[in-house]
Amino acid sequence: MKKSRVLIVEDDESISKLVVDHLTRAGYDVHAASDGPSALKHIKDEGLPHIALIDLMLPNNMHGFEFSGKLKAMADVPIIFLTAVRDTDTIVQGLRHYAEDFVVKPFDTRELEARIKVVLARMPTFDYVNEPVITIDSHLQIDFAHNRVIIDDKSITLTPIESVLLHVLVRSTGRVVENRTLITRVWPDKDVNDDTLRVHMHRLRRKLEADSHHPHYVRTERGVGYLFTVKPEASNPD
Repeated sequence: MKKSRVLIVEDDESISKLVVDHLTRAGYDVHAASDGPSALKHIKDEGLPHIALIDLMLPNNMHGFEFSGKLKAMADVPIIFLTAVRDTDTIVQGLRHYAEDFVVKPFDTRELEARIKVVLARMPTFDYVNEPVITIDSHLQIDFAHNRVIIDDKSITLTPIESVLLHVLVRSTGRVVENRTLITRVWPDKDVNDDTLRVHMHRLRRKLEADSHHPHYVRTERGVGYLFTVKPEASNPD
């Protein structure tokens, strides 16, 4: 069974070590970063986490909200904020724009683990190996951290919206993702309709597909949503 990958971005070394030690014993693959820039470098070098635990008051001129925005421009990675901030407006802003949950310091690591489990249980299982460049098949690779796909060795840039849409779909490979779910995950704080989703999906298909009118990867379930699918590749005879 693959371990869920957790990224903690926390400048307090004692808190970071406490969380890393507890979650590692609980069976998670945990990496700690002390600030936003080093966390972004880790993601670009090692691949996306399955969940990120982010302190709000980070050093080096990158607030937790700013780092979260950069992460959310790559992929739909769920976030839990770890913070001493108790201001209601800040908490509401964080939940509206970025996070699945808030954990206020000081906290019990057992409670944090329970909250992580609840959030991850709501997310479909990511079946692909979470490497910096994810190989889908012999034609398609995806580099979410750099907002690009590689098709037959040709790099094609994705917009942040296209990257997040693709991440949500790939995370549910073989299963239909309803329009409303896609809109909620990609535009959590905006009033977006199905027509806007359709436009962005059309643009994504034009980048992914050899023939966007007969798609191989992103298919439409009319009136319901979209699904990402990969056909088994024929093996070469010996």
